[in-house]
Amino acid sequence: MTNLNETEPRISAIVPARNEETVVAACMESLAQQREILEILVVDDQSTDRTAEIVEQLSRRDPRVRLLKAPELPAGWVGKNHAVWLGSREGQGNWLLFTDADAVHAADSAARAMDLAAQHNVALVSFSPEQVMVTWYEKSLIPRVYCRLSRKFSFDEVNDPRNEAAAANGQFILIRRDVYEAVGGHASIAGEVLEDVALARRVKRAGYAIWFVSGRGIVRVRMYRSFSAMWEGWNKNLYPLMGERPGILIREMLLAVVPICATLLMGGAVMGFTGSNSSATVAMLAGLLLISAFYVRDLRRNQFPSRLAIYSIPGRLLFFAALWDSYQSHVRGRLVWKGRKYPVGTPDASKG
Repeated sequence: MTNLNETEPRISAIVPARNEETVVAACMESLAQQREILEILVVDDQSTDRTAEIVEQLSRRDPRVRLLKAPELPAGWVGKNHAVWLGSREGQGNWLLFTDADAVHAADSAARAMDLAAQHNVALVSFSPEQVMVTWYEKSLIPRVYCRLSRKFSFDEVNDPRNEAAAANGQFILIRRDVYEAVGGHASIAGEVLEDVALARRVKRAGYAIWFVSGRGIVRVRMYRSFSAMWEGWNKNLYPLMGERPGILIREMLLAVVPICATLLMGGAVMGFTGSNSSATVAMLAGLLLISAFYVRDLRRNQFPSRLAIYSIPGRLLFFAALWDSYQSHVRGRLVWKGRKYPVGTPDASKG
């Protein structure tokens, strides 16, 4: 590998990992091919699988890869926040790249992020990764969530320094070290479930510019490999992502299911007027097809393939249920994520 000049930016990639044996190698290998990355620090957050062993094997092939061991989670911290904070204390780069263990990077992801930072004179660059989806439930729920979030976190508004809107995606955040330290880093948001959005808000409120864009073709992620993991993940994040307000909750839930209910009522009305099962079925199918057709526009706007519109109806139903379940968990004040239980809205994080 060609060494960087002293005048070139140096990036410390920091990867929190808790039971990531199936994905961590691909992430490490995609980071290791990038000359802009000075070091790759994997923080093993008390994994019980082969995560640490795999990283140690990779470190013997590439001296830039280093395994750090996180101690028992202190009170007041979310596990990921604690892990990346430990990594930031060890990193030597003047830029910090926070990325998840299930992220796979293009060969120039770091270079493209640095180019954007220079081009737009910003202190933080974040990519919303391309989503890899395999199962029907991933294809149903994930695009629906992202289409709704795009209305709340507009790239244009987030990137406008005059607008107070702020957001980032924790699967890829590149930030200047001096800015990270100036805003208190992850220690200042230790108990935040949505650590990426919280960090972006602190950076922007401190007067620094951020740049948040699609990461399609730059970094890709398959977030969940089982239905239970997907449900647990959105249970943790969905209600706060949507605004954490009952009024928004009601609106989003109604937007999800009212068109389906209206279609069913239309079918019932046709049945009542005509007495024909076939006519009622045709009317309901037409309504469902119309719902899916309108979904195509949102999918295209958010760079999802139009064919995912066939999952529009299960996506709406899953979104309704996931949002309600997330709300219930936050109201009860208890979340579960990767084997740990976290109280919501209190200063103490449980250890698990």
